[in-house]
Amino acid sequence: MKFSKSSQLFLVSSIGLFVATLLMGCALTTIDLVFVTSASGSGTSSDGAIYTLAVDSRSGALRPVAATVSSGGVNPVSMATTPDYANLYVANQGDGSIVHFAIGLNGALTKKDAESSLSPAPVAITVNNAGTYLYAILGPSGKAVLQPFPLKSDGTLGPPTAPANGVVLSVPGYPNDVIIPTGVTVLADNGTVYVAAYDQSAYNPGGSTPSTANPGWVFGFTVGSDGSLTAAKNSPYEAGVKPSALAADPTNRFLYVTDYASNELIGYTILDGSTLNFLSNGPFKTGNDPSAIVIDPRGKFIYVTNALDSTVSGYAITLATGTPTVAIGAGGTQGDVTDTDPVAIAVDPALGRFVYTANYLGNSVSGFRLDPTAGSVSPNQASPYPISGSGPTALVIVPHGNHATQSVTQ
Repeated sequence: MKFSKSSQLFLVSSIGLFVATLLMGCALTTIDLVFVTSASGSGTSSDGAIYTLAVDSRSGALRPVAATVSSGGVNPVSMATTPDYANLYVANQGDGSIVHFAIGLNGALTKKDAESSLSPAPVAITVNNAGTYLYAILGPSGKAVLQPFPLKSDGTLGPPTAPANGVVLSVPGYPNDVIIPTGVTVLADNGTVYVAAYDQSAYNPGGSTPSTANPGWVFGFTVGSDGSLTAAKNSPYEAGVKPSALAADPTNRFLYVTDYASNELIGYTILDGSTLNFLSNGPFKTGNDPSAIVIDPRGKFIYVTNALDSTVSGYAITLATGTPTVAIGAGGTQGDVTDTDPVAIAVDPALGRFVYTANYLGNSVSGFRLDPTAGSVSPNQASPYPISGSGPTALVIVPHGNHATQSVTQ
């Protein structure tokens, strides 16, 4: 059997970790499973691939487990899980599909059902904390759309809820502008959905800009008892130039958006459960080309990937005001180094002690240990971890076995 160079490197790394662990007289203990999508697998199929990696409890190091499977479509760009971690959903932009997998105890994935030929194609997906709805943003061809899909008790995707064609994203006064959605999140209380997007008619480097609208926006929608979506008061809200990702804290008090074009982190206070108001002392500096954002499960820290710098920026949240304060890295710098072009980021839910990034041009996953007091991060053993496919695009993490998850309650 022949292995690719990246596979050989991963095997050597995994063997080295195994030997080192034996020498220390302790067994490897898996606390989380990391699922990573890549734009193309190691085989000849045009479908994307999903890789399954195990997180070691002591070092945070990753090793491959379970079989690599097809993403069920072309060019996977986003993943989400149900809150019980029994189901995984993958959005494939290349063929307009959302594919549902059941997650086995050891990380094995079994394809269950799918929504196919969505038009526009999915850009990003998320699942609410109740496990009752999957929200997909579709675009950018034609009109950008927020589309809810009800989830059955077994995680199966139900037919789209009314309106059947979703809610169109449109900037008031500029109905013909081309809106490009980039991210979606839902509050922990399930009551509000937010979408990040930018107006290509107003921000189009190298091309024409026929619109005078503000280029960056966050759209907010309250969720009715029947799942219906209603625009939040004063929505949409201005969001810099090119918002690239967004995340809400687990207490439903603050929303944060990365601005890819301005190298900034924009913060909002959430009023009356849905209305957004800028944090008075923002926006806050990031590295170059911030691409993804995550808030740790305890709601204490924010981590942002900077695609051009290949770094992670960490911020401590001032709980009274929501203000992000820079958390200095182990090396004395604001950002700790990843492999090339990080595009996705997640914190492990079992212990809340490890941070991982998917690196598109590095064909790898970088891992960091999170200091739960200071919020700083330092590289894990043997990081980064190569994958055999090219172009990692998304990652999600689920706790393994009976490990508890970190959470915040109000």
